[in-house]
Amino acid sequence: MGRYRIQVATGAWLFSGSFNRVQLWLVGELGEAELELQLRPVRGQVEEFEQDVPQDLGPLQFMKLRKHHSLVDDAWFCDRITVQGPGDLEEATFPCYRWVQGKGVLTLPEGTARLAGNSILDKFQKHREKELKERQLIYCWDTWHEGLPLTMAVDSVKDLPPDMKFHGEKKLDYEWRVKTGALEMVLKRIYTLLNSWDSLEDFDQIFWGPKSTLCEKVHQHWKDDELFGYQFLNGANPMLLRRSTSLPSRLVLPSGMEELRGQLEKELQNGSLFEADFILLDGIPANVIQGEKQYLAAPLVMLKMEPSGKLLPMVIQIQPPNASYPTPPLFLPSDPPLAWLLAKIWVRSSDLQLHQFQYHVLNTHLLAEVIAVATMRCLPGLHPVFKLLFPHTRYTMEVNTRARTELNSDSGIFSQAVSTGGGPHVQLLRRAMAKLTYRSLCAPEDLADRGLLGIPSALYAHDALRLWEITARYVEGIIHLFYHGDDVVRGDPELQAWCREITEVGLCQAQNRGFPVSFQCQAQLCHFLTMCIFRCTAQHAAVNFSQHDWMFWVPNAPCTMRMPPPTTKEDVTMATLMGSLPDVRQSCLQMLFVRQVGRQQPDMVPLGYHTEEYFSGPEPKAILRQFQADLDNLEREIVARNEQLDIPYEYLKPSCIENSVTI
Repeated sequence: MGRYRIQVATGAWLFSGSFNRVQLWLVGELGEAELELQLRPVRGQVEEFEQDVPQDLGPLQFMKLRKHHSLVDDAWFCDRITVQGPGDLEEATFPCYRWVQGKGVLTLPEGTARLAGNSILDKFQKHREKELKERQLIYCWDTWHEGLPLTMAVDSVKDLPPDMKFHGEKKLDYEWRVKTGALEMVLKRIYTLLNSWDSLEDFDQIFWGPKSTLCEKVHQHWKDDELFGYQFLNGANPMLLRRSTSLPSRLVLPSGMEELRGQLEKELQNGSLFEADFILLDGIPANVIQGEKQYLAAPLVMLKMEPSGKLLPMVIQIQPPNASYPTPPLFLPSDPPLAWLLAKIWVRSSDLQLHQFQYHVLNTHLLAEVIAVATMRCLPGLHPVFKLLFPHTRYTMEVNTRARTELNSDSGIFSQAVSTGGGPHVQLLRRAMAKLTYRSLCAPEDLADRGLLGIPSALYAHDALRLWEITARYVEGIIHLFYHGDDVVRGDPELQAWCREITEVGLCQAQNRGFPVSFQCQAQLCHFLTMCIFRCTAQHAAVNFSQHDWMFWVPNAPCTMRMPPPTTKEDVTMATLMGSLPDVRQSCLQMLFVRQVGRQQPDMVPLGYHTEEYFSGPEPKAILRQFQADLDNLEREIVARNEQLDIPYEYLKPSCIENSVTI
């Protein structure tokens, strides 16, 4: 006879406890025993009890549990169960971290990570095969639009598996914020009904509500060339700027602009010439909102970097040359102020389009969903890569499903306020998907290719590279615990299936753009996993949580343009600017959206600080603690640096980075 001490931990989320009774069984190498005590789990508590078991069970392998109910199936969120056996038996931990409902028996394996075995008699192997078969019936692929990454096959959030849904507090907060935001929008529209809307100052009528210090600074200085250039380095979209290696072929300089050509060539020779080319937007038809045609452009901006680190615009070409217009006008800082301002506004509106759909939706949200679905379909809970990645998939399926069914619907914000919404966004996403390369998703390669390494004023580039390096060390530490050679990597069938599932299925045959279809060595695997975690955490933080600061003042990032781009400079008036910028309704919708998505979430989990313990044993926990220590050191470095800056760069401060794509 042996005495076992059992601890059952229930989640702290709203409604995590249950009034139903829970029955438990211990399963060891030598036998199985049903426990007499049946508990009723209480939210946020760890319930402990002891029981004598007549036979020797040997080392524990599984914990079985069943929740009984008569009238109401009161779901229970079980965190984990730990068992201390008699004698010298080590404490066994059984991670769960899921909702338990229905009448079936749930089997939890002991939490030590294991690679797939070859023996058909291996109980763990049978368990992982059964688990994957069940998961593949639940987590199925769907085509949102042809030519785009596949998504989770659900029609609405109600169809999602319970473990992929928002927890109680998150759901209530999300829905409450939508309602209060809609009320604020109504109040703003009522306030402006009897007032004029014919000057830039009239945007002040709706510029109220919670705002950050940076948001106020943007409001005050958005017309300045210095702030315009700064945003390409450290704003909401730091992903387009690149150092020029030649003058772009589309930049047609007419006669009389020899001085400008000389200035551009001088900056080019000095390595201080940069460009932002929005050619991806060329030819995409614009949205029609409430019967009114909207307008798009595909600008090119040439900028110079001064020795001080300031990035200043030199020339803007709003539209590329075409057969009917071989020499489009070039706008210069020396032009009439309103003409130059309107040119910059066109750039900022175009930047919002690429930011939202290419660099935000596609390169973080949709990619994160592909990673999440493939992980659920191909990697059992015992797999070390599952344990490593699963905390970085939290809430991703629900937030993406909500975006597809709410934001991108005919009545959604994108359709009602954004010039690429209402259908054109699909063309834009397809173009972006066709150009998406594996290399562009990896921060060191992307920043090197764009010539942004080693620039002191490129704060995003500096912080992104540091976070990549810290994450890579964490990933390497975990992977080297379980893969003791490249041959083990090559011989892991579940891992190789996961790789193919992402590249060939989820990303629609992306191997011709550099994505791997197999892992041949530890280094290749670690690099790919670092990319996955970086995209789901740091990169999403950089392009998402910056939106409220930089886009709440609508003229700095207009969601749409209501007049065609100017073809002359002398005819630009204030009426032209106001007729081009979003109207009151569109502006209010933009402000509602960026406040909702750009705020820190109520149950935010910082990068690396998830409380779920999927790994058992001291080694993985020590590696996670080192990851956290490295992040804390980076946090202190960034805080000290930001104290010396006029505009602190906060988005990649580790405490501000969410552990997954949750909004």
